[in-house]
Parts: sequence; C-alpha cells; structure tokens
Amino acid sequence: MALSTPLSQMSVTLPTGIDGSSRSMIKSINFTETSWGSRLRLDSKSRSLSVNKWSTVCMSLQQASKSKVLVTPLELEDPKETPLNLYRPKEPYTATIVSVERIVGPKAPGETCHIVIDHDGNVPYWEGQSYGVIPPGENPKKPGAPHNVRLYSIASTRYGDSFDGKTASLCVRRAIYYDPETGEEDPSKAGVCSNFLCNAKPGDKVKITGPSGKVMLLPEDDQKATHIMIATGTGVAPYRGYLRRMFMENVPNFKFDGLAWLFLGVANSDSLLYDEEFSSYLKDYPKNFRYDKALSREEKNKKGGKMYVQDKIEEYSDEIFKLLDNGAHIYFCGLKGMMPGIQDTLKRVAEERGESWEQKLTQLRKNKQWHVEVY
Repeated sequence: MALSTPLSQMSVTLPTGIDGSSRSMIKSINFTETSWGSRLRLDSKSRSLSVNKWSTVCMSLQQASKSKVLVTPLELEDPKETPLNLYRPKEPYTATIVSVERIVGPKAPGETCHIVIDHDGNVPYWEGQSYGVIPPGENPKKPGAPHNVRLYSIASTRYGDSFDGKTASLCVRRAIYYDPETGEEDPSKAGVCSNFLCNAKPGDKVKITGPSGKVMLLPEDDQKATHIMIATGTGVAPYRGYLRRMFMENVPNFKFDGLAWLFLGVANSDSLLYDEEFSSYLKDYPKNFRYDKALSREEKNKKGGKMYVQDKIEEYSDEIFKLLDNGAHIYFCGLKGMMPGIQDTLKRVAEERGESWEQKLTQLRKNKQWHVEVY
C-alpha cells in the first residue's frame, strides 16, 4: 500500500478487540517521526490465542523504522505522589480481560502469557508497580472467604499497550505441579491465579487491587542516568515498562538519554520474553541500550557449566562496578532463588577488586541505587 501522507502526520485507527471477543475497542494512534509499525507486536515466537491486535498497523507500515508513539492522557504525568492501594482486597476493582497471548515458543519449559487488562483508567499506576489479582472461587483454607491476593509486576507503562492510559499488562507463567514420583501433572496443586489468568478469555472479569510498591519505581529526576536491569523469567515485566517509556513512547517531559542495560536469564531461546521488542531498541538506540541474555540450557559459562544471569554479570563485572561507582541504578526482579548466586558473584568480584562488598552494598542502599523485588 502506498502512503501519501507523511508518517510524521499520520493517525491510524485500528481494532484492538480480539477475534471471538464479546467486546472490542477502536484505538487511534498518532505517530511522530516514523512509525513503530512492526514494533508493536509482542514476540515473533508468540503463539497467539487470537489475531494479533496490532496486525493492521504492522501490515501497512512495514517500511517504517525508528519512531515514538504519542500517548494520552498526559495528565498521568501530573501527580507528584505515587498512586498506592487505590483498591484493597475487601473492595477490589473489577476489570476486564482484553487479550491473553502465549509469548514463548514450543520448546520453552512451561507456558508464559502476556495478559492485557482493561481498567478504564480507574486504577492508574507507575512503571515498576504491581497489581494484586484475586482469582475467582473460594479459599480452600478459609471456607466462605475469597482466595488470597496474588501480586504481579505490571509489564506496561502507565499508558498501557493501547497508549491511552486505560489498560495494564501482566506477564504470567502458568504454575503447574508434577508429582516427583510419577512425573504426572497434578491439577489439584496447580497455581490457582496463574492458571485462571492464562485460561482467561477476552471479556472475562478479573478482580484487581493496588497498585502497590515503590521499590522498583523508575527514578526520572536524571534522564541521563544509567539503569542496570537484571531479571530471570517473568521478572522482566517491570523492565518492559521502563523500556517502552524510554524508547517507544513520546512523553513530553521524559526524554531519556542515559543508558539502559538489560540482563535476562531464561532456559533457552524459546523462553525469551519480548525479545523482538528489546532487539528493536538495540537496533534503533545502540548508544542508549544494551541487551545481554543468559540461556542456561544452550550456553556455557567460562567454567563449562550452565550460563546463568550471574555469570553474565561476572563477565561484565568491571564495567558494572564502575557504573555503580558513578551513580548507576541496579535492579533485580525474578525468583528469589536468583539472589544468593548474584550476591556471591558480586561479593567475589568486589573482593578481587580489593573492596568490601558489605560496605559497598550499604552505600548503594543509602544512595537508593539498589532495587530488589523477588518472589
């Protein structure tokens, strides 16, 4: 299709509903400079449960390269206080599922889904915060009471995947239990909330609480700062929000010109999350973004063992320590089991440099450079 209108002036209207959905929306997106086009898809390995909601844009603007997307409403930039606990477990907000997409390949161990939730602008949040989700049904440990709240890091910016401030996205791995003796799956012990979310259909209702959390908020007072982001698996969720804000969205008062460095540890290539999105930033912003992956089942570390995220950190340890000395922020998000290995690696590197890791860690915390959220 030939484009007669300059991309810098183009407004595209596209359906954001999903085939088979009982509800749909029409979304207009304005593009500045060139268009995101193919960048608005999730992952090339995605096994979507429905038609890719961005296909209209992707097909018509394949020749587009670097761009930023205009977002609304800009009033979301105004509040000085972090939005916290607007909805609590006793009075949750009832939101609506927009879409559920599998975002890992067939050889990934387990299933991870990207879930878009419509909160209609009533549960605003900032990048790095979490939503609580209350799955339907009765708590087996408390007959007559609802299930406990499960917390999930939000995987989108405050403007959501539709760029209009009305949605939030979650990155959820389906929790399945296998009997160690028989090797058979035991559905009775499967994760209640993760399976509810991964099985959800467009139009389904979901009870949410929050937003919660200040530890992983992205400091924006210095837009030339360095941010070192370390994740295992779905711990990449808050970083997706950071990076979309830095490199995808056109936010007038936030023009990032620092360095964002992402370390992501997963089992294999099919397990990589949002890889196409991150790779596009690497191509378009090579001076501002670095991206290192640790694939434990495909790569070996320098000792011949499996490559974990702490091995990648050790590989770049001198550079990381220098960046921290110059004020860089460092973030850790993922399974809590990641931290002992990372801490041991950092301690060993510090000692090799003639430094006390305990003193360095104390200083990093004092300077608010150290951000940890594990589960």
